[in-house]
Amino acid sequence: MNASAQSERGLALLMLLNWDRALSCLAIFLSLVVGAWILPV
Repeated sequence: MNASAQSERGLALLMLLNWDRALSCLAIFLSLVVGAWILPV
C-alpha cells in the first residue's frame, strides 16, 4: 500500500513538472483539429 501511495505521488509530481509540455501538445492537436474542421480537403 505504501509503494502504491508513493508511486501515485510521484506520478502527480511528474504531471506537475511536465504540465506545460502536455498543454502545448494539446494546443497543437486542437489547432490541427480546428484547421481540419475549417478547411476540409
